[in-house]
Amino acid sequence: MTGKEADLTSNAGQPKHLSGRSSLFRLGFTACMAAVFAGFISLGTWQIFRLQWKLDLIARVEQRVHAAPLPVPESSLWPHINASADEYRHVEISGVFLHEKTILVQASTELGGGFWVMTPLATADQATILVNRGFIPEKMAASYRISPKKDQPNPADASIIHITGLLRITEPDGGFLRKNDPVGNRWYSRDVNAIAAATGVTRPAPFFIDADARPAKDESNSQQNDGAVKEPIAGLTVIHFHNSHLIYAVVWFLLAAMTAAAWVYVIRDRRNISGTSTGNTA
Repeated sequence: MTGKEADLTSNAGQPKHLSGRSSLFRLGFTACMAAVFAGFISLGTWQIFRLQWKLDLIARVEQRVHAAPLPVPESSLWPHINASADEYRHVEISGVFLHEKTILVQASTELGGGFWVMTPLATADQATILVNRGFIPEKMAASYRISPKKDQPNPADASIIHITGLLRITEPDGGFLRKNDPVGNRWYSRDVNAIAAATGVTRPAPFFIDADARPAKDESNSQQNDGAVKEPIAGLTVIHFHNSHLIYAVVWFLLAAMTAAAWVYVIRDRRNISGTSTGNTA
């Protein structure tokens, strides 16, 4: 082999241009896989933080639900109410039901399909808070839909009512795949502002209250002799938080591990090919 030919080969016996290409490939491939690996690790770590946040939220909500009821926040505090800090807070309020402004919102419960009976409660400071009085089956809807001619509440119903329940955040934009239709009086979500506008309610609270279940003796009085419901069934609030953060974290970390394994496999395979080529050249 001449000196010129020796200069064109690497120490391993490979031509220099092939050895350079191999090194450049390893460098580029390693950088790319390192970026992907770091991305998967970051996503997995973020899901771990989200998991901790969700567990803390669930613990706080459990504490709120089972705590003794506190007065509803004053109207001056309403702009600061949010789901994270206030939803499912156990509250109490007194006022007069505006039965003539009752709205029925479609509901699906463990008792079947039907409606939530949503009635504004006028408080002493002239504000109104929407109260979910409970569930009724579809066959009872006609008796709760107020005639447009009835613009005044029944005097017998104008007594002050004391309500305890769970503070809930408004549900704007309608239900899943279905928009609220105020003109047609068809409601699929408890959108406080839309219901207030449709019923002419003034000074509405930016939340509503899911009324607590009545005591057992009162529940028995709310049924007819044949067992049919004659009053809304309260206390059906379902408290459920979607929590798949641990699964997502495991998936991201597994993808990171697969990325690292793929890098090892490809780099080792390239080295084996280089070694085989060198042996054949020798």
